[in-house]
Amino acid sequence: MSAEAADREAVTSSRPCTPPQTIWFEFLLDEGLLEKHLQKSYPDPSPIQLINQFLEQASKPSVNEQNQVQPPTDNKRNRTLKLLALKVAAHLKWDLELLEKSLTVPVLNMLLNELLCISKVPPGVKHVDLDLCSLPPTTTMAILVYNRWAVRTTVQSSFPVKPLKPGPPQLNLMSQMQQEKELTDNILKVLKEQAGDSILVLERALQLTADLYVHTMETLDQMAEESCLANGDTESSTAGLRISMDEMHCQVCYDLGTVFFSQGSSNPPVYEKAKEHLFKTSELLSKIGAEPVHCRIDQKRLDGYCQACAVLTAPSDVNELQLTTYGRVHHCVKSSNYQGLIEIFLNDNITLSLLPHFRQSVLRDLSQKAQNGDRNLEEVCFKVCICNTIRDVLEQQMIGVRFHQLMLKPTKERIDFLLETCVRSLNLDEASEDSKRNMAAFLKNLCQSLDDPQFVFMISSHDLCTKLLKDEERKQILDQMRKRSPRAKFSAKPLTVFYDIPASPSVSIGQLEHQLILTVDPGRIRQILIELHGMTSDRQFWTVSNKWEVPTVYGGVILGIKDNLTRDLVYILMAKGLHCIMIKDFAHARQLYSTCLELVTEFSPKLRQVMLNEMLLLDISAHKAGTESAGDRPPADLVSRVRGYLEMRLPDIPLRQIITEECVAFMLNWKENEYLTLQIPAPLIQNNPFVKLGQLLAATCKELPGPKESRRAAKDLWDVVVQIFCLSNQHKRVNDGRISLIKYRESTLGIMKRSELVTFIKRLSDPLVLTILISLFVKLHNIVRDDIVNDVTAEYMSIWPTSVPNLQSVDVEAVAVTMREMVSYSLNINFNNHYWLTTQADIYFATNQFSAALHFYLQAGAICSDFFNKCVPSDVYTDMVLKRMIKCCSMLNCHTQVAILCQFLREVDYMTAFKALQEQNSHDAMDSYYDYIWDITILEYLTHIHHKRGETDKRQIAIKAIGQSELNSSNPEEVLQLAAQKRKKKFLQAMAKLYF
Repeated sequence: MSAEAADREAVTSSRPCTPPQTIWFEFLLDEGLLEKHLQKSYPDPSPIQLINQFLEQASKPSVNEQNQVQPPTDNKRNRTLKLLALKVAAHLKWDLELLEKSLTVPVLNMLLNELLCISKVPPGVKHVDLDLCSLPPTTTMAILVYNRWAVRTTVQSSFPVKPLKPGPPQLNLMSQMQQEKELTDNILKVLKEQAGDSILVLERALQLTADLYVHTMETLDQMAEESCLANGDTESSTAGLRISMDEMHCQVCYDLGTVFFSQGSSNPPVYEKAKEHLFKTSELLSKIGAEPVHCRIDQKRLDGYCQACAVLTAPSDVNELQLTTYGRVHHCVKSSNYQGLIEIFLNDNITLSLLPHFRQSVLRDLSQKAQNGDRNLEEVCFKVCICNTIRDVLEQQMIGVRFHQLMLKPTKERIDFLLETCVRSLNLDEASEDSKRNMAAFLKNLCQSLDDPQFVFMISSHDLCTKLLKDEERKQILDQMRKRSPRAKFSAKPLTVFYDIPASPSVSIGQLEHQLILTVDPGRIRQILIELHGMTSDRQFWTVSNKWEVPTVYGGVILGIKDNLTRDLVYILMAKGLHCIMIKDFAHARQLYSTCLELVTEFSPKLRQVMLNEMLLLDISAHKAGTESAGDRPPADLVSRVRGYLEMRLPDIPLRQIITEECVAFMLNWKENEYLTLQIPAPLIQNNPFVKLGQLLAATCKELPGPKESRRAAKDLWDVVVQIFCLSNQHKRVNDGRISLIKYRESTLGIMKRSELVTFIKRLSDPLVLTILISLFVKLHNIVRDDIVNDVTAEYMSIWPTSVPNLQSVDVEAVAVTMREMVSYSLNINFNNHYWLTTQADIYFATNQFSAALHFYLQAGAICSDFFNKCVPSDVYTDMVLKRMIKCCSMLNCHTQVAILCQFLREVDYMTAFKALQEQNSHDAMDSYYDYIWDITILEYLTHIHHKRGETDKRQIAIKAIGQSELNSSNPEEVLQLAAQKRKKKFLQAMAKLYF
């Protein structure tokens, strides 16, 4: 046989695959086989697999004589399969925890609906309308199982789920998964709508006082035989597996507690209900015992819920606090019971019930409060730090820096508490040798690090130290101490240390100035300034820190205050408030500004208005920072205050330009276009350039849907922006009288400077406004560059004029820089806008940065196609974009990628593809990409060119690609399109992984 004939046989040959025989049919033939199978130690298939197989076969649609697909028929075979599935679930004792983990929502929904049906729950009647007391026990239990599953599934669906890593794409499997996802979403939608009814059913179940029964394999057989009787009123209704009242209440309380807890995030009072049910669950669980029949509750998860409820709600009684140590800690912190907190930490050094990082977080919170001016907490922080340090010592963890800092200036009281903590944390009779060894090493190192002989003697002579350290070790410690302090005499009289000596006035002023720099508490600032002015009257304390700066327009007004104390206080409060806004500490900024406003209201209407303006800027900044993730609309009061500021006409009030910019940007960001275009006073538009620019942007946004109307507003906006980017010529007359051109300068005819325009644009966040500005600069850039091959694209390009009257006067470089800044800023705001991504890619393409351009072209396609799992819209990957991607690959010497992308065009570019495949110096994966080619002509050309070069291995790969059955030209058009789409997806995903 010739080589070509062998190749043809390899391409066209295929062998059918016989599907494996499933086991469900054996159980259908012999129902008694199921019970024997389930009694095995490790049954194969498992019970869960059996349920899936039974229900899958029972729910298969049927086909009539006209080959039309119809719902599954209700015949004996399908009824038997459903009964088998119920019997397997009964063998598992209706363990919802296991069933939920192993079965999908549609399968479990079908199973429980069959349970309701066989339990003779009245059809067509809502469960909430049924009287559970009057129903047979098995019927009631079936209703409870279903409604428990309903609320548990609702809660579970609210949790974030990590997406599964996609495997090799299979069209049939993808279609099946999509159908299952849609079915699951529909079921969840119904369950969420009925969640209120399910909760009511479960709450009524807590009023039941009798034991219930759940179906077993035997009772299910009896129910199937007695299916002719109505309403489940049979002997088997009271048979089955008995579930005690306490066990049923325990499980229902847990499920109600979890659903109420999940609702608490949007309705905090519901946490009280969750706490009531979850604490009741803990009580009942201890009452039931270690081996319940039906109740399945994760004890650790329950403990976590109880701890969270104890923190989120106020304790109702003292007994409740004993249920969780975490709850007791939070209650002590909230009620400022710090002695109780320290007792908890001391006891926990023995029980070790609190996590170390939780204890550290409590210390950080207390330290923060202490730094903010609450001096009473300094000693509490020390004691908590000592407790945490001893815990770390016992667990052989590294000791934190905070402990060493605190021990730089020890006192007798602190050493006493340290020793008390060591004694209470280490029970010498029960402690392990490792704990004793760790504690001994800690005490020894502590003695060696202290400089004061008195404290060394206190520790080394303590009972704990004498028991843990050997005599030689203690003697060695004292000898080392004598060598460091040869004149030291160990006596009971305390030694004087340097910090006990009274400080001089200059030292006290320096300490107060240091505190003044650090604190942000308005009351503390006032108190420090009063003390400082009491010590000296010739100092200006607003100059203490060169970081304290107020706007120049306010400096004259503030420094004109005659009273020195008031002047210092107003200046420092405003400076610290501005700093807090800069670091986004809005809570402290509001405290500082409120105190300053209250102070200046008493003597200066001008400064009062200044502070009101600054508080408006603070509220705008705080709302902007708070809505970056939430996206909530601003309150009506804030919008009203912004309007009031823009319309304010008070003389002699110093105004900051940034407040006007923020107000106009605020109105644009929240689409207050009606106000900016119709209601804002005309004189304000003429006198304030930012208001005028905002009015033009609002008018363009408002009239954008109508192209003819929008062109009028867009033309005005275009003229204003073009004027800002024009240059003016500066001339100078030389000695001989001639005029010499010196240089170009920024035109003074624009309504604002370019830097001011760029700064204002970077305060905007509305996608439509940003899109309009991007398209304006892109259009202007294309006109002044006049390079059609490298034109940049954007949305809404058609609304702008197509020419500039005085083209030579436009600063080309400034337009290009501003356009790049605009696109980069917009992508920082929203990286998922495919128009902006395409514009960024065009910019890189125009500047020959081909790798970066490919990155953004692929990013644009990935975002609007769910990472290429769907088709990329044709308005995103236009022929122009595809040709640019082809050029990028060509310039990067990735010639196989060029050939593959040529298939994406509306008309395949064979000439470019063949030319690329002729290149032998390719930097891409070459033949490993052949599986992504679906055009037979290109594949045949590959076969020919590899044969011509004698590349047998690569030729075989190309032949194998041609031989795929789905590329057969005789296939229906739909099959060929699906094959092309599958290869497009895989290729683009491979490209994305390469360039992302």
